[in-house]
Amino acid sequence: MNRNFLLAFNVVLLILVGVLFYLHFSSASKTHVPEATKVMANNASNAPAGPAGPFKIAYFEMDSIENNYEYLKEVKDELKAKENQLSGQLNSMKNRYMQKVNKFQQEAQTMTQERQGAMQQELMQEQKMIQNKEQAMGGDLQDESFKKMQVVNKTIEDFLKNFNKDKGYSYILAAQPGTIYFKDSSYDITMEMLRGLNGSYKKKDKG
Repeated sequence: MNRNFLLAFNVVLLILVGVLFYLHFSSASKTHVPEATKVMANNASNAPAGPAGPFKIAYFEMDSIENNYEYLKEVKDELKAKENQLSGQLNSMKNRYMQKVNKFQQEAQTMTQERQGAMQQELMQEQKMIQNKEQAMGGDLQDESFKKMQVVNKTIEDFLKNFNKDKGYSYILAAQPGTIYFKDSSYDITMEMLRGLNGSYKKKDKG
C-alpha cells in the first residue's frame, strides 16, 4: 500500500514539475526576445529587396571559344610564334656550346693543365649564361602571355556586358570540363556569342 502510494505521489510530482517548466518557459519566450534576434530582424527589414522575376542563367563552352574566336586564335598564334623564335635562339646557343664542349673533349689531352682549367672555366660560365638566358626568356614569354590573355578576357567580358543588356541573365558561366556537371543545352549561348565576338573583331580589324 505504501509503495503504491509513493509511486502515485512521485508521478503527480513529475507532472507538476513539467507543468511548472512549461509555464515558466512559455512566459519567458513571450516577454523576452534575444538581442541577436532583434538585430537580425532589423537587418532583414532594412535589407534591399532581391531582384523580382525569374532567375536566369546562361553558359558558353569555353573550348569552343578558344578554338573558334578569331581574336583569341590570333593571339595564340602570335605567342606560339614568339615561343618558337625564342626556342630557336636558345637552340643555337646550346648547339654552339655543345660544339665547344666536344672540341674541348677532343683536344683536352694535348692541352696544358692551365689551358684545361681556363677552358673548363669558360665553358662553365657559358653554360650558366645560357641557363640565365633561358630563364629570362621563359619569364618574358609568360608575362607577355598573361598580359595578352588579360586583354582577351577583358574583350569577352565587355562583349558579354553589352550582349546581356537585353537578355536579362543573372549569370553567364564558362563551361569547362570538371566545372559544370549538368547543362541544359537550351541555355547554351556559345554560337550566338561566337557570332557576336567574331563580328566585332572583324569590324575592328577592318577599321
